Amino acid sequence: MSQILQPPGWAKPRGYSNGIAAKGGTTVYVAGQVAFNAKNVIEEQTFAGQFRQTLKNTLAVLAEAGGRPEHIVRMTWYVTDKKEYLGAIAEVGTAYRELIGRHYPAMAVVQVGALIEDGAQLEIETTAVVPETQ
Repeated sequence: MSQILQPPGWAKPRGYSNGIAAKGGTTVYVAGQVAFNAKNVIEEQTFAGQFRQTLKNTLAVLAEAGGRPEHIVRMTWYVTDKKEYLGAIAEVGTAYRELIGRHYPAMAVVQVGALIEDGAQLEIETTAVVPETQ
């Protein structure tokens, strides 16, 4: 079970939560995921396409622990190009809502100089807490 933390008087964040408190359950740490297909090849060339595949990969790993999107409590996105990210924001939002819904964990988006995987435009780390009884 988790609770969104919203200090009184603060403007409500859009697309993320300032904090989440999780009680009980199994903590799942998903390694940084990129837009690999099942053979560790990046097929998608657009930022939005890579984002969609990266989320699918994240959710597949989470499902191995019995987790679902609503169990995600934290995500850190590493993007190589802020302008590319902002230019794809509508498509990113659509993919996010289709795959995760309107659940917004604590998040950070960080621009980095490069990622280890050639061709990767973003990498996402995720932490989730899967309740003991679902």
